[in-house]
Amino acid sequence: GRRGAAAAPGDGESGAGPRPEGSRGCPPRSRLVPCRFIKRKKFDDELVESSLAKSSSRAKGAGGVEPGRCSGSEPSSSEKKKVSKSVSAPVAPSPVPTPGLAKRMKKSKQPLQVTKDLGRWKPADDLLLINAVLQTNDLTSVHLGVKFSCRFNLREIQERWYALLYDPIISKLACQAMRQLHPEAIAAIQSKVLFSKAEEQLLNKVGSSSQPTLDTFQELLHKHPDVFYPSRTAKALQLHWQLMKQYYLLDDQTVQPLPKGDQVLNFSDAEDMLDDSKLNSLLSLSPELTVADRRQKREIRQLEQELHKWQVLVDSITGMSSPDFDSQTLAVLRGRMVRYLMRSREITLGRATKDNQIDVDLALEGPAWKISRKQGVIKLKNNGDFFIANEGRRPIYIDGRPVLGGNKWKLNNNSVVEIASLRFVFLINQDLIALIKAEAAKLAQQ
Repeated sequence: GRRGAAAAPGDGESGAGPRPEGSRGCPPRSRLVPCRFIKRKKFDDELVESSLAKSSSRAKGAGGVEPGRCSGSEPSSSEKKKVSKSVSAPVAPSPVPTPGLAKRMKKSKQPLQVTKDLGRWKPADDLLLINAVLQTNDLTSVHLGVKFSCRFNLREIQERWYALLYDPIISKLACQAMRQLHPEAIAAIQSKVLFSKAEEQLLNKVGSSSQPTLDTFQELLHKHPDVFYPSRTAKALQLHWQLMKQYYLLDDQTVQPLPKGDQVLNFSDAEDMLDDSKLNSLLSLSPELTVADRRQKREIRQLEQELHKWQVLVDSITGMSSPDFDSQTLAVLRGRMVRYLMRSREITLGRATKDNQIDVDLALEGPAWKISRKQGVIKLKNNGDFFIANEGRRPIYIDGRPVLGGNKWKLNNNSVVEIASLRFVFLINQDLIALIKAEAAKLAQQ
């Protein structure tokens, strides 16, 4: 009888019966699990009972009828069956939504699709579509003549137009979005509206041979305000009239048919038909060509006059370098990065500054902060020998031999010149030096 009293259901926590003796110190429980302090794994049927109890408590709420049992002994299998039956009986299946609730759920899902659709169709596109259809009454013309923000095909334009007409949700959202457009954006959209047939018929009356002004089209606007779109301006009418004239769409214009014969006029035949005497007036470019030729000759003359000032030319060394010698080069001082051409009998070596201009700037080869501003001089004697004189503080090494300041040394072909860790090879133009020696010998004989 004590177990039966413990298993009897009560009305929530407040209406529960007295606790049995075996449940001393046990707090009240709303779940159908044995209140024991020994932790153990639950059996499969106990797991089913606890899950059913949870679902029934969520379905019923706080005021549901739940059994509460705390006993120190293990319940028997028959009691488990009874309890499972008593618990599973009040648990109802998942509630079926009423028709009103179903409608509300459908309405709540529909705006998601609408907003997704509105993401591609901008409010400006809707306004442009509506105005264009009202002007032309033809969706095909709208598809061909209106430039939307996206590239829509004809079927998409038809579906959007029918949705704006017959779908209350889409039309309502589109109207709200169009009302929020800026007035300047609305004016820009209205300026792109297609011309209706009635508007083009009035523009056809303006002859192609005449030269209409803005006042002509302004007068058309005043005479037919009910035909033209409200946002039309005289300038817009003039531009559209010029387009119609360009494509031979005016009433007094006729398009010349193609020749019926098999022979079609090609470019060469058309070129032969041109009259050269008429082209002379168009091709009067001789004065301009004369001025350009005079300017180029002046620049060439200036460059030729500056050539004699550059006695030493510095060229970058590449894989395919130009020949070392020419008819004016006496010798070459070749380094790792640059090569210096000696074209006069005397050149100066050193480090160039703003106040000190020299012939061979060794700073182009590498770090030259240890080199004097005037480090040395290379001279060609009348007998064809080259000498280098050191005029700087640091020594100059010729083939490993130091040449101190104030001294000079003879330079041979392929001599290695080292100045402050910068190494050069001195190459002599033997052919040119041989000619110089021959001339010197002739002078000596005379």
